[in-house]
Amino acid sequence: MTTIPTLARVFLLLAVVSCTSSSKSPVGGGGDVTGCDGASLLANPPDPAKPGPWPVGAKTVTIGRLQAEVWYPAALGSDVDKAPLRYDIRKALNPSQRALIPDADNTWQDCDCFQDLPLDPDHGPFPVIIFVHGTAAFRHQSLHQTVHWASRGFVVVAADHPGLMLGDLLAQFCPDDPSGMQNLSGDIDAMLAALAAPTGQLAFLAGKVDATRVGVIGHSAGGSAAANATGKPGVRVVGSLAGNAVAKPGASIEHVLFMGGKADSVVSYGQVSTAWTGSTSPRDLVGIAGGGHLVFSDLCETRNAAGKNLLEVANQYNLCGAALAGMLFDCDPGYIAAPRGWDITNHATSAMFEPALQCTSTTDALADVVRYAEVEHMRAP
Repeated sequence: MTTIPTLARVFLLLAVVSCTSSSKSPVGGGGDVTGCDGASLLANPPDPAKPGPWPVGAKTVTIGRLQAEVWYPAALGSDVDKAPLRYDIRKALNPSQRALIPDADNTWQDCDCFQDLPLDPDHGPFPVIIFVHGTAAFRHQSLHQTVHWASRGFVVVAADHPGLMLGDLLAQFCPDDPSGMQNLSGDIDAMLAALAAPTGQLAFLAGKVDATRVGVIGHSAGGSAAANATGKPGVRVVGSLAGNAVAKPGASIEHVLFMGGKADSVVSYGQVSTAWTGSTSPRDLVGIAGGGHLVFSDLCETRNAAGKNLLEVANQYNLCGAALAGMLFDCDPGYIAAPRGWDITNHATSAMFEPALQCTSTTDALADVVRYAEVEHMRAP
């Protein structure tokens, strides 16, 4: 993911302060624009694969039975001199396994986001994106997507889903109990309800989030959960990344996007295409040549200081269930380069979300995703 260094933000912020016009944003070159229902937003770069003008804040919150992460557009300049957030993936393991991997060999996951930054006080309300992770994963599995969307003016929420998390898969072989029964639809309902009336740990979003304009997107099993969310309140767009469930009609649905890797050995592109064919319209299908099952995540590229990936570290320390988890670890070195896959995903998803949820774009940027040579794009109006 292309990032904007903190020092660059400082210089751009100083440049804006010295200008006579106060409507210029410090990053991305855009000024204030009016979004849906009069929302005040900053103009995003025209290229939907580029990060937006906001620094991204992050908070870990509890929503009912869920531990969730909220990434959000932060106050401009509030990231200056702040250390980026780093996630400890060991927390996604079962309790009996977490201490087996020392810090020196841990696969830390670095984020282009900053913990507990103030929410942008001058813009909003911001539309919502709910992300649902895949089987044997965790809420921050796809940081290059969730942070990207937040930088472009969305409040993004992702939870660790009981029954679907990495620890739940490993619990079949570890001396630990699963985290709970799987209920992805109920989990999405809980997040939607919490965002509609933010209190407690979500109180910082009160008055600043538009729960009538929601996108739900997920990966693999999470993609199928997203496809099944078309009838939920406020949901206007859904996105299925390597999912194989049909998206049914919904009263407020404006757009459906399916994406699949053509080299996916877990959920084949044919399965993704079949689900897209049976889904409500308007709908788009984006296929990525050389894309595996995890092209829509950070999982293949999260490595430790020695260059070992998650599976290699798990095997090194004989974590229980590592062999089974490896069946889902679709990370062939011959696949498309991760940054290229992230750019394609960010382009297609942002181009879907922004017209429906922000009302700031009238161009068909999604159709332009074919500028990437690896992409096949189909549309059913």
